[in-house]
Amino acid sequence: MATPSNIDSLPEECVSKILSYTSPLEACRFSMVSSTLSSAADSDMLWRTFLPSDYHDILSRTTLTLNSSSYKHLFYTLCHPLLLDGGKMSFKLDKSSGKKSYILSAKELSITWSNDPLYWSWKPMPESRFREVAELRTVSWLEIEGKIGTRILTPNTSYGAYLIMKVSHRGYGLDSVPCEVSVAVENRVVQSGRVYLCRKDETNKHKKETMLHRNRREMLRNTLIQDQEIAVPSKREDGWMEIKVGEFFSGEADSEVKMSVMEVGYQLKGGLIVEGIEVRPNQV
Repeated sequence: MATPSNIDSLPEECVSKILSYTSPLEACRFSMVSSTLSSAADSDMLWRTFLPSDYHDILSRTTLTLNSSSYKHLFYTLCHPLLLDGGKMSFKLDKSSGKKSYILSAKELSITWSNDPLYWSWKPMPESRFREVAELRTVSWLEIEGKIGTRILTPNTSYGAYLIMKVSHRGYGLDSVPCEVSVAVENRVVQSGRVYLCRKDETNKHKKETMLHRNRREMLRNTLIQDQEIAVPSKREDGWMEIKVGEFFSGEADSEVKMSVMEVGYQLKGGLIVEGIEVRPNQV
């Protein structure tokens, strides 16, 4: 096994080439092995390989002018969210792996009846990264679908899709019936499941249970056990909530991925606020 002193004797270009087969995180760690190697670990030759091959196209889709002194600086600039296509989607690189993630805004999603003000309203929210979010007024047929092409994602990578949402103070009916979620690649469903769009109110459940007879309490208890297997939203670092829609593998082909959230029964519901759908690489 090579020691730092052996590697120190190699040309900088050779060391940079070796490091290009690692990851940005590992390259940064490697730069601390010796002062000599830090030059190779900071080189433009290396950090150009960590940038996505279509980074010129990505930069052309933002209105910002990014002045970067080096490819390493550009890489870490792209690790911060960047609005693309007039603010319709957000892009960033994963700092550790360099893999791409996107957030499709609510405007980029297909939301049934979202253009009817009786059912949905569009409004700005200070905490949103996008100009507008969609808030559900009332509807019994909830259907949200997002699409993304694998050509803009990092190849051969396991991805997860997440609905980014909140529930307003007037939310109702979102914990009564679970939604069906699914991810399909080229119209073939690769993962599906059921989720609640908000956590059930434990206090209300207790009140309801005490009003039932013994046999009905047992039925409710069985229902609650089943509910434990149904996912609920979790808190994000940006203050929003998210619910996992599913996972898929990007592969190398140019494929269309559809991400769907549906509840099309007779349960009236309202108060759901949709910011978008995030597609991000799974952590290994």
